[in-house]
Amino acid sequence: MAAYAMWGLFPLYWPLLAPSSAVEILAHRMVWTLVAIVGILAIRRHWSWFGPLIRQPKKIGLLVLAAAIVSLNWGTYIYAVNTGHVVESALGYFINPLVSVLFGVVLLGERLRRLQWAAVGLGALAVVVLTVDYGRLPWISLVLATTFGTYGLVKKFANVGALESLTIESLALLLPALAYLGVLQSNGTATFGQAGTGHVLLLVLSGIITAVPLLCFSAAAIRVPLTVIGLLQYIAPVLQFLCGVLILREAMPASRWAGFTIVWIALAVFTWDSLRRARTMRRAAAPVPQPERATT
Repeated sequence: MAAYAMWGLFPLYWPLLAPSSAVEILAHRMVWTLVAIVGILAIRRHWSWFGPLIRQPKKIGLLVLAAAIVSLNWGTYIYAVNTGHVVESALGYFINPLVSVLFGVVLLGERLRRLQWAAVGLGALAVVVLTVDYGRLPWISLVLATTFGTYGLVKKFANVGALESLTIESLALLLPALAYLGVLQSNGTATFGQAGTGHVLLLVLSGIITAVPLLCFSAAAIRVPLTVIGLLQYIAPVLQFLCGVLILREAMPASRWAGFTIVWIALAVFTWDSLRRARTMRRAAAPVPQPERATT
């Protein structure tokens, strides 16, 4: 719950980093996330994994790919928040479970149940309704949902722990981030150090607020049933949506409410079917009680 709550409140943080651009914030986030992760590793004295992992080029390649995908996700999200599209970004994380289901069908050859198809169909209908409402494809939502779903898929194939994989991903992003920040400094267009000490501290803290929820999620993933995690994942987009509507006062015309309502119905159908399926599987796996033998 802590992890999803922190992710859900991110829309209140990134606007504080003005006048930095979305790309500059993204570069700082990459750098300071690595610093935060190295600090955590140092405190835990958790280095023994690095040598064996670095000798597995397939896993390293997958993590580098994951790093590129998550950087696109982060950059799009920061851009969305800082340009007044928080509600549209929330939509991306609402439809992400449906995108993940489609990936299962297209890439992993999985078969959907009828209610899952109904949920996916409703999700597609919602995108059509919101396209009409916005006058364009809700591209921010689609990019966020697709990249986050792809990121999860690549991480599934890599099969590396959260802290370890985040370290490799951050290392992969370090040089491009430093290069970009160096160009900004040389051009005199960097905001780091030019907008006050508070702004510097906020940029540095972006690494910590990136790492902490990921560590909370990692700790929960090995303790909490997947069905519970699946239900809790809606905390983040709900909070993002509420931030956009109630705090940042983004417009919500009737047509947009209609599109979101369709999405929520699709998620209700999807969640109900998933819970029913999990309950059926638990019953099937439960041991059959044996009749007691009569004693004489």
